[in-house]
Amino acid sequence: MTMRREMNPHGCAAQIQPTHQSFEMSRSGGEKQGKLDFDESRIDSGIDSYKSISREQDGSSDRSEDKEKPCVADERLDSAYVSSSLTVDSLGDFIEQCSISECESATDCEYTEEEVNFLTTVTEDGDTILHLAIIHEEEHFARQLIDLFPPELMDIQNNLYQTPLHLATYLNQPPIVKGLVEKRVSLELQDQEGNTPLHVACEHGFWDCANEMIHNASPSNLVNVLEAQNWRGLTCLHVATLRKHHRLLRLLMKNGVDLNIQEGTSGKTALHMAVELHDAQAVNMLLNKGANVDAAMFNGCTALHLAVGRQDATIANLLCQAGADKMIRNMEDETALDLADGNDDILALFPFDDIQIMGRTVMSFS
Repeated sequence: MTMRREMNPHGCAAQIQPTHQSFEMSRSGGEKQGKLDFDESRIDSGIDSYKSISREQDGSSDRSEDKEKPCVADERLDSAYVSSSLTVDSLGDFIEQCSISECESATDCEYTEEEVNFLTTVTEDGDTILHLAIIHEEEHFARQLIDLFPPELMDIQNNLYQTPLHLATYLNQPPIVKGLVEKRVSLELQDQEGNTPLHVACEHGFWDCANEMIHNASPSNLVNVLEAQNWRGLTCLHVATLRKHHRLLRLLMKNGVDLNIQEGTSGKTALHMAVELHDAQAVNMLLNKGANVDAAMFNGCTALHLAVGRQDATIANLLCQAGADKMIRNMEDETALDLADGNDDILALFPFDDIQIMGRTVMSFS
């Protein structure tokens, strides 16, 4: 959709409806051909070349280095910004010329073909100017671009399938996340690992970013996001459990996450994962919120099977107090009681019936 912007005599955008002529985004990186081999140390976009662009600043150019964000110094960020005609100065001129103050929203403004091309130009790594502004922590520019961008352009994915929301979340930028979510960008788009932006927040423990996404999402959209699995079969709940981010677990539970959803490879629930990690706090949280204590994996193992097999008497006790069935058999035809054979600490947790002969108790276990 080519959007045209007519200028009034004062140089501000007059209200014009977008035409139906389609525009194409040039991508020198070529068409995406399915999932690529993923390198977890990679984030798309061009830090070195971008930093070489001169820009006048009103304040100090030094930025605090002590933000709690993933270290990106050694990560691949973009190699091709120098190939783009975009510059910080031209961006500033464009923002000044196309002041959003004259429009109620980005959809009320109309842009010339040149301006549309400017907003949608991508580097060879697939990044738009909004991707780059977020990566290089140019929050002021990013917020102005969010105001300028039509909503559909803010869901453009780069060559690693990252949207601006993925990057703002990865770099722990809650104000940018808030601005994007309020513009109704998609929360369901998945990056090259199959992660949604909420997966990213749960992976790194970024509660503020997760909170902005959850509280600004529609109920139906939130259900889809909470149930989405990445390519490893993990939902956001599974990721938060595996990373032991208990505050995020509470946030997800408070907002209706399905505690019994199974991951896609072995059928583990979050409770199984917490048991495997010997995370008694997470086990207690999940049980108190109503997680199914007898949920079985694809191989038939319950959480109690795992706790007994790992000789974790503390967690086995929590599960027994929650009413775990000791006699459920897995696909190996083993009960938790079978696995506890020889472990007196765990056997002591299991109640046994008194042995009676002809109605008389000959051995009591009470």
